[in-house]
Parts: sequence; C-alpha cells; structure tokens
Amino acid sequence: MDTKNIMIVGVGGQGTLLTSRILGGIMTSAGYEVKLSEVHGMAQRGGSVVTFVRYGEKVYEPIVEEGQADVLIAFEKLEALRYANFLKKDGVLIVNDTRIDPMPVVIGAATYPDNIIENLKKDYKVYSIDASAVALELGNSRVFNNVVLGMAAKHMNFKKEEWLKTIEEKVPPKTIEINQKAFLRGYEEAE
Repeated sequence: MDTKNIMIVGVGGQGTLLTSRILGGIMTSAGYEVKLSEVHGMAQRGGSVVTFVRYGEKVYEPIVEEGQADVLIAFEKLEALRYANFLKKDGVLIVNDTRIDPMPVVIGAATYPDNIIENLKKDYKVYSIDASAVALELGNSRVFNNVVLGMAAKHMNFKKEEWLKTIEEKVPPKTIEINQKAFLRGYEEAE
C-alpha cells in the first residue's frame, strides 16, 4: 500500500489533537506505520491548527506537501479554504459547515468570505455537515469533531467497529458513549 495522507485543520480548541490520536490509534491497530505532525499557529488564541497523519507500510516523514492529501478534514469553513490546495486531484474534503471568525475579521481588518463551501465544490470533492448543530442536538457541543470524523471515516478503509473501538480507547471514559454517538451520526450522514 502506498502511504496515505490525512490532514486535519481547524481552530485552536476544536479537538484536532484528539482526532489525530483517534486516527493514529486506528491505523496502528491495523498494523500500519504512522507518523503524526502538528503545526500550531496561535492555537490558544483561536488561530489555525494543522495536523498531518501519514500511514502506510513504511512512512519516512510526517509532513504532507501541497497536492498530496488524500483526505482533508476541516473543522471550520475558512480553514478548509485556506488549506484546500493540499488535496490531491482525487482527494476528498470533509468540512464542518461552521464559521469562526479569525482575529483579523473580529477586529475589522478583513472580511469573512461568502459561499466558501459552494466555491470549494467547483474545484474539489467536498462533503459538508453542520457538525456543530448535530453535536448540540446530541447534547454536547464538544463532540462535533467526532461527527466530522464519522463522515471522513467513509473515505478511509477501516470498519465502523474498528473506529468505535478506537474512540472508546482514546476519549475520556465518561464521554465514550456520546463520542461514539457523534461518530455514528457523521458516519450515517455520509451514506
């Protein structure tokens, strides 16, 4: 198997690290070599957070170059737009249809672009979900990242049961059930 490249992008505090741990866990369980790399912007100030997850028989470096990502998981629309150029021609972009204004927009130095998802669909294979609304409906706004991961899981070669087992191993014990429910909602939306 060739090395596969997954990229997770979001804003500080959105759970990109937990998501990368779940991905790393499922890939390691399947017997792949895994390399993780986190690139932080001003994460603690709501800035960009980028995580690369590479897996395969043999993985030499953790960084994904532009045009190499098989799957790009974006927890926020503007982050999806910012990093879409990392996708391969046949890559898949999974987007949480949520808006979080970055500091330049908050202070009025920039404007938030309109129609981000529609514009991305012109050039990329895009699947979007309002994961934040789904998470609120489930009763825990913090599990939206597993809703997005559930949708992304449909584009990776692991069984649903393997995902659920890995989530059980990686999330805090009190949150296993709600995180698995969130994952399954995203997984079902992708069908």
